[in-house]
Amino acid sequence: MRKVVLVTGASSGVGRALCQRLLQEDDGLHLCLACRHRGRAEAARAALLAARPSAQVSAVQVDVADLRSVLRAAWELRSRFQRLDYVYLNAGIMPSPHLNVKALFSSLFSRKVIHVFSTAEGLLTQDDRVTADGLQEVFATNVFGHFLLIQELKPLLGPRDRPSRLIWTSSRNAMKSNFSLEDFQHSQGREPYSSSKYALDLLSVALNRNFNEQGLFSSVVCPGTMLTNLTYGVVHPFVWTLITPFILLFRFFANAFTLTPHNGAEALVWLFHQRPESLNPLTKYLSATTGFGRNYVTTQKMDLDEDTAEKFYKNLLELEKQVRVNLEDVDQPSWW
Repeated sequence: MRKVVLVTGASSGVGRALCQRLLQEDDGLHLCLACRHRGRAEAARAALLAARPSAQVSAVQVDVADLRSVLRAAWELRSRFQRLDYVYLNAGIMPSPHLNVKALFSSLFSRKVIHVFSTAEGLLTQDDRVTADGLQEVFATNVFGHFLLIQELKPLLGPRDRPSRLIWTSSRNAMKSNFSLEDFQHSQGREPYSSSKYALDLLSVALNRNFNEQGLFSSVVCPGTMLTNLTYGVVHPFVWTLITPFILLFRFFANAFTLTPHNGAEALVWLFHQRPESLNPLTKYLSATTGFGRNYVTTQKMDLDEDTAEKFYKNLLELEKQVRVNLEDVDQPSWW
């Protein structure tokens, strides 16, 4: 029986590179691309099939920031598949990023220069907004839409003797200092991206705590700093081109600069081959690249505690109850 792999945000960036690499590893799997735009999904699907004609590749439309879209996509997936072996929760946004130039230059002359450049701590702020569902957009896209999707797909996950895997794309920018249980949507702050990625770390830990016995295992990955549409929003592509030689030099001192989506997908592909029972639920798996361009996977203990993770999980369950009141009229989707 073919393994079924679902990837959100599969039409570009690390999501698309992941799909290419997974089919290179095993073109006997069924790969389902979960994308916001139909045209981009079909283009990605066609390119994958052109490279691997024997592969099975399908697509489903989902905008994880739109909860009705999430429910329609989940209904369609339940109609298509009997189970899901892997779910890569990769889609994410960093809207209107602003670079703190003063903090950037001050970090150049500090002892934390490598840490700051590897994590972008204190360098980036974003302008968030509220979705039609009344949620903060970054939180809805990066966290809650995926959480609701998993809740809807639980009948396809597990059982214990054949576990399913959840693999979340987090970030080295996931900072405890930017997250608060009292404001877990980060409506009062200026670093919603960092907060949302820390929230993913918490959620992964809570899911393992609650569902490992039922055959559901969760892991967190950081793809590193890549040149994608997300990072091009921070600095113009031309500027990235100018500073790339310096980044290549800096990579001899910091392994976080994976630069390409292909390199960034290293840890995501590595986890595809691991036995879930052998993984530490409190560990984040990081894609890394040496100064000579060799890709490898390293690990980092997550800066969190399980009690906070459990409280956050319960907050998400409560929020789910609240939003479902307005989602009872969702139509079933049309196939495409």
